[in-house]
Amino acid sequence: MASFLIISPHPDDGELGMGGTIIKLVQQGHAVHLLDMTNGEPTPRGSIETRARETALATQILGCTRSNLGLPNRQVTHDLASRHKLAAAIRIHRPSVMFIPFMPDAHPDHVAVTKIAEDARFDAKLTKTDIPGEPWHPKRIIYYFCTHLRISFAPTFCIDISSTFEQKIRACRSYESQGLSNEDGGIEIVTEASSYFGNRIATKYAEPFFSHEVIGLSGLDQLV
Repeated sequence: MASFLIISPHPDDGELGMGGTIIKLVQQGHAVHLLDMTNGEPTPRGSIETRARETALATQILGCTRSNLGLPNRQVTHDLASRHKLAAAIRIHRPSVMFIPFMPDAHPDHVAVTKIAEDARFDAKLTKTDIPGEPWHPKRIIYYFCTHLRISFAPTFCIDISSTFEQKIRACRSYESQGLSNEDGGIEIVTEASSYFGNRIATKYAEPFFSHEVIGLSGLDQLV
């Protein structure tokens, strides 16, 4: 069993970007923790209480564990305090793999979160520091796509989520205050993107991922 930590700038980013993969990892028996960096509020139609209820429902559908780092929405800053706060969380969960948002992105919170996470991975292994917990270094960072830019990107690999796609959509629909409860807008975009990347690997639906580091395989039996 492996341990995975998904870093999400706001509640719903993890679901939108890699919800199908989260569900699949949980079903396979892995330890999966989703860490929201902010509570996502304020938003035009949301509130702290509403977003908390929506997040709880989405988490139940995903089947993973979840927590919140408590950084201020719309004001996330790539600074030492935020890095060390996340590094302490990494030491608690001790993941073998961290999933973080792909850059570039139009949302400043997303950009800051990616930079914080990259540095926190390094900070978490340091000795002789005041960061709580025992040193830990995740073996890999893998980037998932939840960008606000309409960009074309070439993923390193895609994961087939045909069997978990409908469950992913149910988790996304939990965020009614964010306009994800119907087919218009976000759900339509997610469906089209999942279908497109599924087509790239000859499956119905897939989620794309990127890695700066070479990914090693112990065998080819998992190729689709």
